[in-house]
Amino acid sequence: MLEIDIKHVAKLARLRIEDEKVEMFQRQMGDIIAMVERLPEMESRVLPVDRANHMELRKDEIKPSLRRDVILANAPETAAGCVVVPKTTES
Repeated sequence: MLEIDIKHVAKLARLRIEDEKVEMFQRQMGDIIAMVERLPEMESRVLPVDRANHMELRKDEIKPSLRRDVILANAPETAAGCVVVPKTTES
């Protein structure tokens, strides 16, 4: 079975996990990965289009949203009214 470092995953996701729950989350994550590994392979990357059940896109409408200060209150770090995130590219 694949060994999963739940503490590391939690750190990356900025989640706090109590020590007594680590084993439970490791088991659950292992179950999820095992389920995904049992999924059948797709023969083609192109999905068939069901013309009888086509997807209708909704109209874009302006709707009320959360205020910026409420959103930023949940961010671990902010600057100039924006959320600061780790650098993901190399220069």
